[in-house]
Amino acid sequence: MVSSPHEAMHRIFQHDTRLFSRVSKVLGFDFPTPDSITVLPTDLTENNPVERRVDTLLRLDNAEHGAFLLAIEAQGKKDPTKPASWAYYTAYLWTKYRLPTALMVVVQDHSTGEWAQQPVASGPPQMPTLVLRPVVAGPHNMPVITDPAEARDDLVLATLAAITHAGDPDIGAILEALSTALRGVSEDIAGPIIEFTAQGLGKRPAQQIWRKLVAVDLSFYKSDLSQELRAEGEARRAAEDILEVLDVRGLDVPRTVRERIVGCADPETLRRWHRRAVTAPTAEEIFEDE
Repeated sequence: MVSSPHEAMHRIFQHDTRLFSRVSKVLGFDFPTPDSITVLPTDLTENNPVERRVDTLLRLDNAEHGAFLLAIEAQGKKDPTKPASWAYYTAYLWTKYRLPTALMVVVQDHSTGEWAQQPVASGPPQMPTLVLRPVVAGPHNMPVITDPAEARDDLVLATLAAITHAGDPDIGAILEALSTALRGVSEDIAGPIIEFTAQGLGKRPAQQIWRKLVAVDLSFYKSDLSQELRAEGEARRAAEDILEVLDVRGLDVPRTVRERIVGCADPETLRRWHRRAVTAPTAEEIFEDE
């Protein structure tokens, strides 16, 4: 199943197609700056029923050095079946487009990174034939950016760096630097950054850190996450109002009732319960007929 971190780790290269050029400098294999970059279809399915899709596929063109293809794969964990798939992708793309084809794998933990960057040969040791050597971007080689000024210099690179360091002990400082760097940035630039970061952190504890930072520092943006957080805040305040009415009236509020009120996120339902809380004989009866 495709996860949010998986999508964020490769789609960010579609959002900013020139990001790879900056990442290559960070990873120490500086490529010439392309004159143009084209996002290509990712469906590598042939006429047979086997479906194969690369995560992100870019064509990078440079007038002096020519063109090459870059396949980008997001990898959440070790998977012994992946090297064969990656070899297929690169060989197929090389055959289809008649262009040199490179592979970069983006990861979020050291062990997956060490595994992904190991050369894998398609043949026996005596005849390796096709050797796959992916370039890997992950917490072992992406920068730890805790300075807002540095993050502001390249917001997309800082976002990718934060995503790859999602499990880092310093993730709080990394995310705080990114949120600080976004203050005052136009909404069309900040919105995608907020969403990519939220998706990339997935269900890790860092997600909650980012949500709190967005709620406090970046609440004025209209990104999906910002609107979700505003809705959560309104629901929380409405639930508190209901509990306050019940408390003022001296009614006993059982734990199950309190949890149901606090756990509700529907504004209309909360308004209905609030009206009933004013006259209901018991706290349980605000749920009457529901």
